Amino acid sequence: MARSICLCIFLLFITWIPILSTSFPLSTKTRWIVDEKGQRVKLACVNWPAHLQPAVAEGLSKQPLDSISKKIVSMGFNCVRLTWPLDLMTNDTLARKITVKQSFESLNLFDDALGIQIHNPKILNLPIFNAFQEVVSNLGQNGLMVILDNHLTYPGWCCSDNDLDAFFGYPNFDPVIWAKGLGKMATLFRNVTNVIGMSLRNEPRGTRDYPDLWFRFMPKGAEAVHAANPEVLVILSGIDFDTNLSFLRDRFFNVSFTDKLVFEQHWYSFSHEGGAWVKHNSNDICAKIIGEVNHNGGFLLDRGFPLILSEFGTDERGVDVSGNRYMNCLVAWAAEKDLDWAVWALTGDYYLRTGTKHMVETYGVLDATWKNVRNSTYLQKLSGIQHPFRGPGLQEKKLILHPHTGLCVTNNHSGNVPTLRLELCTKSEPSTFNPKEGILWINKMCVETPDVAGQKVKLGVGTKCSKLGQISATKMHLSFKTSNGLLLCLDVDERDNSIVANPCKCLTKDASCDPASQWFKVL
Repeated sequence: MARSICLCIFLLFITWIPILSTSFPLSTKTRWIVDEKGQRVKLACVNWPAHLQPAVAEGLSKQPLDSISKKIVSMGFNCVRLTWPLDLMTNDTLARKITVKQSFESLNLFDDALGIQIHNPKILNLPIFNAFQEVVSNLGQNGLMVILDNHLTYPGWCCSDNDLDAFFGYPNFDPVIWAKGLGKMATLFRNVTNVIGMSLRNEPRGTRDYPDLWFRFMPKGAEAVHAANPEVLVILSGIDFDTNLSFLRDRFFNVSFTDKLVFEQHWYSFSHEGGAWVKHNSNDICAKIIGEVNHNGGFLLDRGFPLILSEFGTDERGVDVSGNRYMNCLVAWAAEKDLDWAVWALTGDYYLRTGTKHMVETYGVLDATWKNVRNSTYLQKLSGIQHPFRGPGLQEKKLILHPHTGLCVTNNHSGNVPTLRLELCTKSEPSTFNPKEGILWINKMCVETPDVAGQKVKLGVGTKCSKLGQISATKMHLSFKTSNGLLLCLDVDERDNSIVANPCKCLTKDASCDPASQWFKVL
């Protein structure tokens, strides 16, 4: 999928625990989420499903709850988008009278019940909702913020067009019952400070997902949450599986509060034209789809509303060419916008998904043991967008991101002659690039490009600054011409992460070419 990255870099990355200085509750300030002091708080979340049968957070039969929470922190996340079924708030029998043990045994999940008895005996005989509270509490004890996401109505897998709870007014989606359930959940977590937001409904969809109905009912859910718990962020999804908020361009969303409103958007490789990532040149399709994503939701940032990319991800086994290419594009866009986000998913496997026991989640950042990282290279890619680049209370740091690795361009001080290499973005020196001038500065030194392909790119003090151009539709190729007219682009030598000059790749319509190593995003 992605090229191997030095393990020492990865180990440095996992020490980041950003939430500890956060002052709750959170609110919004134009397009930013901020704490009580008005300081930017960037949400770098992982989705933890708890909405499937048996309505218990996944993985608790494999590892102790506290171990999972600590693993989330060690991977650089500061937040969990914890899913839940509406039935948990509208069915007291499920929430209060059925224990964890009874729920598993009713589904013939006896091995999982035994696993919970071994790893999490404290919750085995708790009612389902109390077990849910234990998860939230433990996440808080480990410094993790929580977004409570109403994922669907009844416990099970989500989502398809013909689901009975796909949209307002469908047989299993009564808007009145839904609003009451949201209000009840908001009330129950009113004094739980690490619950910083509530997502009103996951992926509204179907043949009748009309904006008029959205405008009729979504404000009622938002008001129900805010009335019950005015401290939490109220997070609203769009239509078309939450890929489309474009209807907000010309119509105002009217609620009684202003500083708690956040919108969310989803983006997967399959969210757009089928097979687009392998049918077209990556430069062209990346630029095209980013344009669509901005049109459908990204525009809200320019209008002063926070937007969280609350679901994205791909098969971490590296076998999905479309997914691999899409992720490089997505990371570049998320970094450019400095988005808040929640990757799908934490899950190593599921207790029970669509009738199959212990189905592995190939999109999961943990493997089926719930102990080990499934793909450290994928996690390293995410590290490039886990830290804020700008916002209230922060000194803006300009960087050049390499989306394929999640690392940033910096000065390599180890040699006699200064050269460029990739490093953790938090450790990289400030970079500036003015497209009009074409000069790339790393701290106070400028890039001096070689005249021969394959050589390392040097840094100078300003006497021989090279002029770089941004070519291709994505503008992520940084190119220059040698003295004999050869067009070269900045590239990465995967052996040591040094920046080298190589012939520019994938500038034609060839769909089989992957330009990932030569993509650099100017932030």
